[in-house]
Amino acid sequence: MASLETTRAILTDLVGYPSISSDSNVEIIGYLAQRLQDLGADVQIQFTHDGQKANLFGTLGPDIPGGIVLSGHSDVVPVADQDWTRDPFAVAEHDGRLYGRGTCDMKGFIAAAIAKAEDYAAADLARPVHFAFTHDEETGCVGAQALADWLQERGARPAMAIIGEPTMMQVIEGHKGCCEYTTHFHGRAGHGSMPELGVNAVEYAARYVARLLDLGDALKARAPANSRFDPPWTTISTGSLIGGTAHNVIPETASVQWEFRPVQNADFTFVKSQIEDYVQSVLLPAMKSVDPAAGITTEIIGEVCGLEPAEINTARDILMELTGGNHSGVVPFGTEAGIFQSIGMSVAVCGPGSIEQAHKPDEYLAIDQLDKCLTMLDGLGARLRA
Repeated sequence: MASLETTRAILTDLVGYPSISSDSNVEIIGYLAQRLQDLGADVQIQFTHDGQKANLFGTLGPDIPGGIVLSGHSDVVPVADQDWTRDPFAVAEHDGRLYGRGTCDMKGFIAAAIAKAEDYAAADLARPVHFAFTHDEETGCVGAQALADWLQERGARPAMAIIGEPTMMQVIEGHKGCCEYTTHFHGRAGHGSMPELGVNAVEYAARYVARLLDLGDALKARAPANSRFDPPWTTISTGSLIGGTAHNVIPETASVQWEFRPVQNADFTFVKSQIEDYVQSVLLPAMKSVDPAAGITTEIIGEVCGLEPAEINTARDILMELTGGNHSGVVPFGTEAGIFQSIGMSVAVCGPGSIEQAHKPDEYLAIDQLDKCLTMLDGLGARLRA
């Protein structure tokens, strides 16, 4: 059985790769691929077009449909401008904790999965276990979305997925989606004394924000009756409105950064269609009546679907049994889970560590959490052999 010491050694290696989202993750993916290949796994690597980022999908066990995916993202958030008291890319142990960037989010789970792969490889598995390690989760789940497309193109049909985000080993069956945008307004500059001759990009951006506020109110009435989220409805938030140069200059450009977090897929469609209809039927005609060259464009920063709680969820039920939990929950933060759910898998989130430690200086993972994760993965092995 994989030992805690082996897992800690692998975690030390993983933290040593500074796989910040803005940089390449190819080296850490290469390390993970080699460890799995040494165990006889079938490993496929999916590179981005520029070759700077990669996903890994590896399989141990029989080449048949079904099986369980153990999934984690290889990227971490930056450490710049954070007040670390130790080297963020070297694991340090103190008072029962393992410190280092990514120990909690989420290289601890990946290390445990790789350590357990040694046991899975030595067992006579009746069903496959898959390993999915992605890039750019922290910047819009770009890697997981590409991996999902790749799996569908190849007709791969895993039955379940466990996303090992830090939940203190609690079983999570739902979270909201996260959709982020920057909407750009291009008007016509002019002198503030003659506003009717210009197209004030800031004013149209403000009207856009006002429409978002109206939609936010409308979404409260659309909250599912049984919603377990806090708040129970889909939320909309404006992060910034940027534009203008002087008091007396009609601003030619402006940008609005905004997001919404749907509790159900129907709200995703509702928000997108409502705001686009407002742009096409109200804002653009008014802008173009003054200057036909005026325009509004929306840049998609990330569109990540939520994990919708399902009455039938085999992954949740198995994890509840393996962890001894007596209930499953929902969380406000996003993961890649909804992407796997969208291609037909039963999905739940469960991993070592607390989300409260993620992204912070002196990020850490409690050793007892890593041990609990190994125990859960050991019990999963018995399921794979059955």
